[in-house]
Amino acid sequence: MRRSGVLLPIFSLPSNYGIGCFSKEAYEFVDQLKRAGQACWQILPMGPTGYGDSPYQSFSTFAGNPYFIDLERLVQEGLVSVRECKEFEYGEREDEIDYEKLYFNRFKVLRIAHGRFQPGQDYWEFLNKSREWLEEYCLYMAIKDRQQGKSWLEWPNEYRNREPQALERAKNELSGDMDFYRFLQYEFARQWKDLHEYANRQGIEIIGDIPIYVALDSADTWANPGLFQMDEENVPTSVAGCPPDAFSAEGQLWGNPLYNWEYHKATGYEWWLKRIDYCFEWYDIVRIDHFRGFESFYAIPYGAENAVGGRWMQGPGMDLFRAVEEKLGRKNIIAEDLGFLTDAVYELLKDSGFPGMKVIQFAFDSRESANYLPHTYTPNCVVYTGTHDNTTTRDWYHTAGKECRAFAREYMRKEALDEDSLAWDFVALAMGSVADLCMIPMQDYLNLDGAARINHPSTLGGNWTWRLKKWQVTDEALDQMYQMTKLYGRL
Repeated sequence: MRRSGVLLPIFSLPSNYGIGCFSKEAYEFVDQLKRAGQACWQILPMGPTGYGDSPYQSFSTFAGNPYFIDLERLVQEGLVSVRECKEFEYGEREDEIDYEKLYFNRFKVLRIAHGRFQPGQDYWEFLNKSREWLEEYCLYMAIKDRQQGKSWLEWPNEYRNREPQALERAKNELSGDMDFYRFLQYEFARQWKDLHEYANRQGIEIIGDIPIYVALDSADTWANPGLFQMDEENVPTSVAGCPPDAFSAEGQLWGNPLYNWEYHKATGYEWWLKRIDYCFEWYDIVRIDHFRGFESFYAIPYGAENAVGGRWMQGPGMDLFRAVEEKLGRKNIIAEDLGFLTDAVYELLKDSGFPGMKVIQFAFDSRESANYLPHTYTPNCVVYTGTHDNTTTRDWYHTAGKECRAFAREYMRKEALDEDSLAWDFVALAMGSVADLCMIPMQDYLNLDGAARINHPSTLGGNWTWRLKKWQVTDEALDQMYQMTKLYGRL
């Protein structure tokens, strides 16, 4: 079945308090997707973010981002007043997130709400259901606050090494802070569940994103060091990244701890099964980031300044995904198979049966080894004009090399591209392909320039900040989206 959808992170939605969240604007966006004939809404990871604000470096693989809690709903529930919300600054620009102001102010409002919160039966049920990961996360965050936000690797040894007496003492001393973090996760889960169910009722499926790795500074690594390649002092021996290529002479140093796959295999991949099962409580379809890392992964010595000195190591391959299917059933997964691929990666993708990804912007770049030209696709794939790591298609065209632009025009049989509809020509290539699913970043439907880029890979600062303005998604734009979706048989 041919379908299409839109890629737009939660944080990029318009709203009144500095960042996109589960507010009325999110429900309105679902309505807009329905009007435009779309079947899917793809978002980025929703975990709580730390330094750098990246959704791919979260404090927990199971927890939700408190920034996404809708303050207006808390007002309606009598937990905080409009006046109290407006006492704080959340950023001056409606099209850009100011994470520093959010960090220092939004939690103050949420603490006011927590002080008035009266737990009911559904709250206790949530705590009981989530206890396995929630208690470790709340303790981790409470200690982290006490340690002025430092990474757990810099905590006093009694906390860093999880000495039982020290942890029990911390639970007693920090019980109020732990309650606050329990409240945040309850509110997040409740509000997201309502939005997710609303989307499903409108015929919209949610595509979530699961990073292959967890952050080094996270409750996951602190509470479960045995899952990762750590030494006896719980210091990583190797970290994740990717090797030098045509796009980066020094490669990419991500810094995430690498998995101890022998340990995971010995446990029957128990942690991974719980993680994937939990993701499908949040989402209808899951995109697994950096899928090639399951075949082999690039290991960089901990402490290295760049990725040049890394080496390839063997991943779990199909053994993991057979365990997933045996225990959880066949799951609707998209494999992010971009980057440097080998025959073994292609074989893993084929054996898994998961659809891989095609990116139109890569199709005309001679540095790309894979073939992303639309006439080469098979139906079992997902095509994008660009992803969250790409610039907008309009900006890509203007910054691509002369040969790339000429090739694109030749492929589309156009002597020139109209600036006012430039991105739509590439959207049409994606829509017209045989790919079962076509996902277009909202920026490309709006033909926006490079100022609307979400992320510059391997850079720190200035990323993950772009937001839609409330007036940008017009009725005319939605009608155009509907007509193109209809034209290419994706309604």
